[in-house]
Amino acid sequence: MSKVMFDYTKSILERVSFDPLLFCKELEKAVRTLLPFELEQLKEWLFEFIVEKPELKQCLLIVETI
Repeated sequence: MSKVMFDYTKSILERVSFDPLLFCKELEKAVRTLLPFELEQLKEWLFEFIVEKPELKQCLLIVETI
């Protein structure tokens, strides 16, 4: 079940990555929903994903505070 939620979260974030504000909002939801080990996976994925989309870099603050 947890893998499903993690994959779902990634797909949502990929779909809304065109809008930094919406991306940050969805990322905040993910932080509240995912389990601790999933959050670590999400951080790793985010660092790789944001390399291609520097406009989303500001959203990293959300996961760095955890």
